[in-house]
Amino acid sequence: MSEIYLIRHGEITQSSPRRFVGQTDLPLTDRGREQIERVALFLTGRGVGRLLCSPISRCVESAGIIGAVLGIAPEIVPDLREIALGAWEGLTVDEVRERFPGRYEARGRNLAGFRPPDGESFADVQRRAWPAFETAAVDLDEPLAIVAHGGVNRVLLCRILGMPLENLFRLEQHYACVNILREDDGEFRVATMNHWAE
Repeated sequence: MSEIYLIRHGEITQSSPRRFVGQTDLPLTDRGREQIERVALFLTGRGVGRLLCSPISRCVESAGIIGAVLGIAPEIVPDLREIALGAWEGLTVDEVRERFPGRYEARGRNLAGFRPPDGESFADVQRRAWPAFETAAVDLDEPLAIVAHGGVNRVLLCRILGMPLENLFRLEQHYACVNILREDDGEFRVATMNHWAE
Protein backbone atom coordinates (compact mmCIF):
# COMPACT_ATOMS: atom_id res chain seq x y z
CA MET A 1 0.00 0.00 0.00
CA SER A 2 1.38 3.40 -1.01
CA GLU A 3 0.49 6.92 -0.04
CA ILE A 4 -0.28 9.81 -2.36
CA TYR A 5 -0.20 13.36 -1.03
CA LEU A 6 -2.58 15.45 -3.15
CA ILE A 7 -1.85 19.10 -2.37
CA ARG A 8 -3.45 22.37 -3.35
CA HIS A 9 -1.09 25.24 -4.20
CA GLY A 10 -0.59 28.06 -1.70
CA GLU A 11 -2.61 31.25 -1.47
CA ILE A 12 -2.83 33.55 -4.49
CA THR A 13 -3.96 37.17 -4.62
CA GLN A 14 -7.74 37.48 -4.88
CA SER A 15 -9.52 40.69 -5.70
CA SER A 16 -12.70 41.90 -4.04
CA PRO A 17 -15.22 41.09 -5.37
CA ARG A 18 -13.75 37.72 -6.29
CA ARG A 19 -13.10 36.92 -9.92
CA PHE A 20 -13.08 33.65 -11.83
CA VAL A 21 -9.44 32.53 -11.94
CA GLY A 22 -9.33 29.25 -13.86
CA GLN A 23 -6.04 29.04 -15.74
CA THR A 24 -5.13 32.70 -15.23
CA ASP A 25 -1.49 32.67 -14.15
CA LEU A 26 -1.40 34.30 -10.71
CA PRO A 27 1.65 34.05 -8.41
CA LEU A 28 1.68 32.94 -4.82
CA THR A 29 1.41 35.56 -2.11
CA ASP A 30 4.03 35.72 0.65
CA ARG A 31 1.49 33.96 2.88
CA GLY A 32 1.06 31.30 0.18
CA ARG A 33 4.80 30.63 0.20
CA GLU A 34 4.75 30.31 3.98
CA GLN A 35 1.83 27.88 3.75
CA ILE A 36 3.70 25.69 1.28
CA GLU A 37 6.85 25.77 3.42
CA ARG A 38 4.72 24.24 6.21
CA VAL A 39 3.50 21.57 3.77
CA ALA A 40 7.12 20.78 2.89
CA LEU A 41 7.93 20.34 6.57
CA PHE A 42 4.86 18.10 6.96
CA LEU A 43 6.13 15.90 4.11
CA THR A 44 9.69 15.69 5.44
CA GLY A 45 10.56 12.15 6.52
CA ARG A 46 7.56 10.57 4.79
CA GLY A 47 9.61 8.97 2.05
CA VAL A 48 8.21 10.95 -0.89
CA GLY A 49 10.21 9.91 -3.93
CA ARG A 50 8.39 11.70 -6.73
CA LEU A 51 6.76 15.13 -7.02
CA LEU A 52 4.34 16.09 -9.80
CA CYS A 53 2.67 19.43 -10.48
CA SER A 54 0.40 21.37 -12.81
CA PRO A 55 2.18 23.62 -15.33
CA ILE A 56 0.49 26.77 -13.98
CA SER A 57 2.97 28.96 -12.11
CA ARG A 58 1.24 28.87 -8.71
CA CYS A 59 1.68 25.08 -8.70
CA VAL A 60 5.17 25.15 -10.22
CA GLU A 61 6.29 27.60 -7.52
CA SER A 62 4.60 25.56 -4.76
CA ALA A 63 6.20 22.34 -6.01
CA GLY A 64 9.57 24.10 -6.27
CA ILE A 65 9.40 25.04 -2.58
CA ILE A 66 8.46 21.49 -1.60
CA GLY A 67 11.06 19.97 -3.90
CA ALA A 68 13.84 22.16 -2.52
CA VAL A 69 13.11 20.90 1.00
CA LEU A 70 12.70 17.24 0.00
CA GLY A 71 15.54 17.21 -2.54
CA ILE A 72 13.26 16.22 -5.43
CA ALA A 73 12.93 17.90 -8.82
CA PRO A 74 9.23 18.52 -9.67
CA GLU A 75 7.82 16.98 -12.85
CA ILE A 76 5.28 19.07 -14.77
CA VAL A 77 2.14 17.21 -15.88
CA PRO A 78 0.06 19.33 -18.32
CA ASP A 79 -3.20 17.45 -17.68
CA LEU A 80 -3.16 18.52 -14.02
CA ARG A 81 -3.78 22.18 -14.95
CA GLU A 82 -6.82 23.93 -13.51
CA ILE A 83 -10.18 24.14 -15.30
CA ALA A 84 -10.19 26.54 -18.27
CA LEU A 85 -13.01 29.05 -17.80
CA GLY A 86 -12.56 30.65 -21.21
CA ALA A 87 -14.38 33.95 -21.61
CA TRP A 88 -15.27 34.02 -17.91
CA GLU A 89 -11.70 34.19 -16.64
CA GLY A 90 -10.98 37.44 -14.85
CA LEU A 91 -14.67 38.37 -14.54
CA THR A 92 -16.75 38.77 -11.41
CA VAL A 93 -20.07 36.94 -11.03
CA ASP A 94 -21.93 40.20 -11.74
CA GLU A 95 -19.90 40.73 -14.92
CA VAL A 96 -20.65 37.18 -16.08
CA ARG A 97 -24.36 37.72 -15.44
CA GLU A 98 -24.29 40.99 -17.38
CA ARG A 99 -22.28 39.73 -20.38
CA PHE A 100 -23.74 36.21 -20.56
CA PRO A 101 -27.38 36.46 -19.43
CA GLY A 102 -28.70 33.26 -17.88
CA ARG A 103 -25.45 31.34 -18.28
CA TYR A 104 -24.28 31.62 -14.66
CA GLU A 105 -27.60 30.15 -13.55
CA ALA A 106 -27.29 27.45 -16.23
CA ARG A 107 -23.91 26.48 -14.79
CA GLY A 108 -25.50 26.12 -11.37
CA ARG A 109 -28.07 23.69 -12.83
CA ASN A 110 -25.40 21.57 -14.56
CA LEU A 111 -22.16 21.99 -12.65
CA ALA A 112 -20.58 18.85 -14.10
CA GLY A 113 -21.32 19.47 -17.78
CA PHE A 114 -21.56 23.24 -18.28
CA ARG A 115 -18.84 24.89 -20.38
CA PRO A 116 -18.31 28.66 -20.46
CA PRO A 117 -17.51 30.00 -23.96
CA ASP A 118 -14.07 28.67 -24.98
CA GLY A 119 -13.80 26.87 -21.63
CA GLU A 120 -14.11 23.44 -20.06
CA SER A 121 -16.63 21.68 -17.87
CA PHE A 122 -15.66 19.88 -14.68
CA ALA A 123 -16.44 16.64 -16.51
CA ASP A 124 -13.84 17.64 -19.12
CA VAL A 125 -11.31 18.26 -16.35
CA GLN A 126 -11.99 14.88 -14.78
CA ARG A 127 -11.60 13.13 -18.16
CA ARG A 128 -8.12 14.60 -18.66
CA ALA A 129 -6.86 14.71 -15.05
CA TRP A 130 -7.89 11.21 -13.93
CA PRO A 131 -5.73 9.27 -16.45
CA ALA A 132 -2.71 11.44 -15.56
CA PHE A 133 -3.31 10.84 -11.86
CA GLU A 134 -3.96 7.11 -12.25
CA THR A 135 -0.89 6.54 -14.42
CA ALA A 136 1.32 8.19 -11.80
CA ALA A 137 -0.36 6.75 -8.72
CA VAL A 138 -0.84 3.02 -9.46
CA ASP A 139 1.75 0.44 -8.34
CA LEU A 140 3.96 2.93 -6.54
CA ASP A 141 7.31 1.90 -5.08
CA GLU A 142 7.41 4.97 -2.83
CA PRO A 143 5.05 7.76 -1.74
CA LEU A 144 4.05 10.36 -4.34
CA ALA A 145 3.23 14.06 -3.92
CA ILE A 146 1.09 15.99 -6.42
CA VAL A 147 0.59 19.76 -6.38
CA ALA A 148 -2.56 20.77 -8.23
CA HIS A 149 -5.61 23.02 -7.93
CA GLY A 150 -8.89 23.25 -6.06
CA GLY A 151 -10.91 22.18 -9.09
CA VAL A 152 -8.56 19.38 -10.13
CA ASN A 153 -8.29 18.00 -6.59
CA ARG A 154 -12.08 18.00 -6.21
CA VAL A 155 -12.73 16.11 -9.45
CA LEU A 156 -10.13 13.50 -8.49
CA LEU A 157 -11.59 13.14 -5.01
CA CYS A 158 -15.10 12.82 -6.46
CA ARG A 159 -13.91 9.96 -8.66
CA ILE A 160 -12.22 8.16 -5.77
CA LEU A 161 -15.23 8.64 -3.47
CA GLY A 162 -17.81 7.74 -6.13
CA MET A 163 -19.44 11.16 -5.72
CA PRO A 164 -21.34 12.90 -8.52
CA LEU A 165 -19.41 15.88 -9.86
CA GLU A 166 -22.46 18.04 -9.15
CA ASN A 167 -21.42 17.78 -5.49
CA LEU A 168 -17.75 18.74 -5.91
CA PHE A 169 -18.03 22.02 -4.01
CA ARG A 170 -19.13 20.09 -0.92
CA LEU A 171 -15.45 19.10 -0.64
CA GLU A 172 -13.40 21.87 0.95
CA GLN A 173 -9.93 22.44 -0.46
CA HIS A 174 -8.15 25.25 1.36
CA TYR A 175 -5.00 26.79 -0.03
CA ALA A 176 -2.03 24.50 0.74
CA CYS A 177 -4.22 21.70 2.05
CA VAL A 178 -3.02 18.10 1.90
CA ASN A 179 -5.24 15.14 1.04
CA ILE A 180 -3.72 11.79 1.95
CA LEU A 181 -4.75 8.96 -0.37
CA ARG A 182 -3.84 5.29 -0.23
CA GLU A 183 -3.46 3.02 -3.24
CA ASP A 184 -3.63 -0.75 -3.04
CA ASP A 185 -3.74 -2.93 -6.16
CA GLY A 186 -5.23 -0.14 -8.28
CA GLU A 187 -7.86 0.84 -5.72
CA PHE A 188 -7.75 4.25 -4.04
CA ARG A 189 -9.01 5.32 -0.62
CA VAL A 190 -9.12 8.73 1.05
CA ALA A 191 -7.38 8.61 4.43
CA THR A 192 -7.33 12.37 5.17
CA MET A 193 -8.98 15.25 3.34
CA ASN A 194 -8.21 18.98 3.42
CA HIS A 195 -5.52 18.72 6.12
CA TRP A 196 -4.68 22.34 6.70
CA ALA A 197 -1.55 23.43 8.56
CA GLU A 198 -2.61 26.95 9.59
